[in-house]
Amino acid sequence: MPHPGSPLSAFARLSRAELLRLDAESRRDPEGFWLTQAELLEWFHAPSSALDVALEEGDVAWFSGGRLNAAVNCVDRHAVTRPGKTALIWAKNDPGQYERISYGALKHRVGQVANVLKAHGVGRGDRVVLYLADIPEAVFAMLACARIGAVHVSVFPGLSAEAVRERVLDSGARVVITANEALRGTKRTAQKAQVDDALAGLDQVERVLVVRRTPRPVSLVPGRDRFLDEEMAKQRSTCPAEWMSAEDPLFILYASQSPGHPQGLLHTTGGYLLHTALSHRLLFDAHEDDVHFCPVPLSCASGHAYAVYGPLANGLSTVIFEGKPTVPSPDRYWRTAEELGAHTIMAAPTALRVLMQRAPQAARDHDLSSVRVLATLGEPVGPSVARWYRDEVGGGRIPVVNTWSQADTGGVLLAAFPGLEANKPGSVGIPFFGATPVLVGEDGAIEEGSEAEGFLCFSHPWPGQARTVFGDHRRYRETYCSRFAGLHYSHVRAHRDADGDYTILEPGEDVVNILGYRITAEEIEGALAAHEAVREAGVVPVEDDLKGQAITAFVALHDDTDGPWSELVGALKEQVRRTIGPIATLGSITALPKLPRTRAGRLDRQVLRDWAQRDQSPRPNNDRGRNS
Repeated sequence: MPHPGSPLSAFARLSRAELLRLDAESRRDPEGFWLTQAELLEWFHAPSSALDVALEEGDVAWFSGGRLNAAVNCVDRHAVTRPGKTALIWAKNDPGQYERISYGALKHRVGQVANVLKAHGVGRGDRVVLYLADIPEAVFAMLACARIGAVHVSVFPGLSAEAVRERVLDSGARVVITANEALRGTKRTAQKAQVDDALAGLDQVERVLVVRRTPRPVSLVPGRDRFLDEEMAKQRSTCPAEWMSAEDPLFILYASQSPGHPQGLLHTTGGYLLHTALSHRLLFDAHEDDVHFCPVPLSCASGHAYAVYGPLANGLSTVIFEGKPTVPSPDRYWRTAEELGAHTIMAAPTALRVLMQRAPQAARDHDLSSVRVLATLGEPVGPSVARWYRDEVGGGRIPVVNTWSQADTGGVLLAAFPGLEANKPGSVGIPFFGATPVLVGEDGAIEEGSEAEGFLCFSHPWPGQARTVFGDHRRYRETYCSRFAGLHYSHVRAHRDADGDYTILEPGEDVVNILGYRITAEEIEGALAAHEAVREAGVVPVEDDLKGQAITAFVALHDDTDGPWSELVGALKEQVRRTIGPIATLGSITALPKLPRTRAGRLDRQVLRDWAQRDQSPRPNNDRGRNS
């Protein structure tokens, strides 16, 4: 059992009693607890205090006075002690093809990319947009930015050129790093062409650095574009690290959580790195020689935390998975885990649902004896999938660590820790250290008692939380701090049972969760309303066996709209895909004379949700009521 005065670095699996005791300690003396845990990181100058806070204003600062560098913590300190140890295992798109990169080699490549960025004018505080798939260069670029104090802006590769442009403009980035193309299964995406479309007529971006993922040629814009490998060849691999304040920005992650364009959530260096390192170590029973297999996109919040920063800060070997779980066959995950001797498999519920349906017994054909922990992340997982994961993939012997986190949380806040006596399928367990969940009713009152249901909020800050919306702190306050005074509002609903375990029920109002990617209904409605035929639009999520949720849309058309309904449906779906990206592909679209409103004049989403879930949309008596 760890001593209260020592960091938890040497202790991976804890009993429920130990977890609850330490959790109580973290609440009773948060200052002492978190300053002790900060010793897990390497500091140039140790912090003098743990937390400064004004929660009502959304103002939080952790580890004041501390100075450190994320790249030093994730690379250098391990390259010194174990330079030959594998840091990255790139599981390429083609099955069975792997590339291993040691901590020593990772340090050199990060240094080269950092020097490339410096040579092209990138310095402390500058933003760099990364529009990359799951390849090692994405990790090199993230850590290179951290090394020189720049701020990386990772853009999900499934987003459209218009969405990329929006993020470039909002972040003020002058440099973009992309690839000639991205591979995933049988699909090839021309990423450089997408970037060219995104930057058309935009003088803000001065340099585009292009990774040659395949031999396919691309055109370079004279004076602006360079191939990254050629630029790296010009640079030394030694680059001094900038010592950053604990509250200096580390990265911006764009997420949809409130009306309007996506918000750039800004995460800072010290608190985020400690939260991801500590949660990764404890939740996944992490040991130094482990192979950690987290096949989620590097560009999403979970990929940042648990495929890059968490495992590298802990000195593990982490797998960068480029492929698709069903290609060439739906045992790709299990084959990869077997071939690499993975100790942890941390998968998204969406992928698990697909694999459970297509090949429920495929894991039986593979030797997964090396695996100690199975985990989920990014979105809620239902009990049936959790049981299948435990029984078919884990053979009933491996604990399933179901977790809950979002882009604003930075790391996991609720989790079914390994070693808990009664992990319940579908439950996300108990709070992580520092998380203080409360459930709030529609009237704003906290639901008391051991068993309750309501909006999930948090009454106290935690180290990994986003600090602000880049360039718009008022929006951060409005999104997370204003709905329930003195509480951080998560925009999801949850249930707490008599044992104190939590289950995530659904997103809060106006949020659609697709494949773990959260999009506000207003964002999709805005894309629909931009079409000349649409007077107003309403969007609601419906349950989907594979995606988790799908999008159902209702539109009211202008009176002079004519032409075939099928053609208009196709145009509206394409409008949304072009504006947001393939992730926002619509399911059904229904045209109505007008959309339902509440007495206050707001769009009545509950009525739309009822119609969508029953698949019994009203059929008006005129030709304006049409279904796709």
